[in-house]
Amino acid sequence: MTFSIVARSDDGQSWGVAVASKFLAVGSVVPAAVAGLGALATQADANVAYKGQALAHLDEGATAQVALDRLLAEDEGREDRQVGIVGLDGDAATYTGRHCHEWAGGRTGPGFAVQGNILAGPGVVEAMTRAWQEDTSAPFARRLLAALAAGDDAGGDRRGRQSAALLVVRDGAGYAGRDDLAVDLRVDDHTDPLAELARLLDLHQLHLTASTAAERVSVDPGLLGELEERAQSLGHDRFAAWVASENYEMRVAPGLAPEWIDVQVLEILRNATTTQGVQG
Repeated sequence: MTFSIVARSDDGQSWGVAVASKFLAVGSVVPAAVAGLGALATQADANVAYKGQALAHLDEGATAQVALDRLLAEDEGREDRQVGIVGLDGDAATYTGRHCHEWAGGRTGPGFAVQGNILAGPGVVEAMTRAWQEDTSAPFARRLLAALAAGDDAGGDRRGRQSAALLVVRDGAGYAGRDDLAVDLRVDDHTDPLAELARLLDLHQLHLTASTAAERVSVDPGLLGELEERAQSLGHDRFAAWVASENYEMRVAPGLAPEWIDVQVLEILRNATTTQGVQG
């Protein structure tokens, strides 16, 4: 009772899954991915054992199709399953069992697999495929989310909306570079889960993604004085204390006298103190 896209980025560095459903906490069931191996979605009458099994097959060097064939051969309930897999090299496979509820089906192309069941119609899969193939310039996570949103706009799960999830992996992309979780976001129960997922992705970008060089403003003595004064007006002893309290460590250089600050964080601080002044 779900629609999803499984894909590899065009640069071959990231793999991900975006999924939505009229089902509680779909992100706890459907997606799995490991950087340098691949990604998959298991849905319909989901066999969650597929996640570990498929990744093990991929780790042994199997292609997406071979991994899928092995899963199905070992599963007596395969006609109730729906699966999408993308492997190391962007090879893709999708499967829809004969007993999946209509409308159900999938489509693959270079680097992606789209699939869904209990959909409004085949137009859902077609819209997701078209969005993925056309939106090639967007960042990978945004591109996955845009494809999912296109499916939702085309009718999505014909029972309605409830949950959505986005999983992206890339070597060293996790918190402090210690795992591969570039993005791991879930909306478990919401009237508009895709809008909420997009909001969470914006927050993730701000708090858990490092600033690019273009986003950095050099901190000279004058600006440092302003930062300290504004932080103190918000009740903090030092600007560094404000950064820590708001979890902006990835967007401000370390130290009591940081060399740079992210332009977005600078704007947030200035707006916060301005607003406080108006309210006061």
